[in-house]
Amino acid sequence: EVQLQASGGGLVQPGGSLRLSCVVSGITSDDSSVAWFRTVPGREREPVACISQSDGELYYKDSVKGRFTISSDNAKNTVYLQMNSLKPEDTSVYYCAADPRVPIRLWEYCPPASEYDFWGQGTQVTVSS
Repeated sequence: EVQLQASGGGLVQPGGSLRLSCVVSGITSDDSSVAWFRTVPGREREPVACISQSDGELYYKDSVKGRFTISSDNAKNTVYLQMNSLKPEDTSVYYCAADPRVPIRLWEYCPPASEYDFWGQGTQVTVSS
């Protein structure tokens, strides 16, 4: 059984930092990846960052480049999203997802939410003074 457990959200002031964690278990694919998504009112969840757990290939949404860092600790089966210089517009519910139907190396960017069957629960991130 595939399980994803997301944590680390909270309330932070603009310019602050948070680190989200996603513990992944039950994935058997050798070509899997994990992505972080966030909700957007009226639209499908948008991918924020994704990382291949086999070769470390990674991609970011343009608006978070230079501020967010995705990393994977395969020994702990955990993927992190370090979020620095947070802005009010980063406020959202963040989700992790794993093992898209088509590997990210074939997309050359983060696949959309419709490509994922395995999701963790959301974690709220609120950036406000």
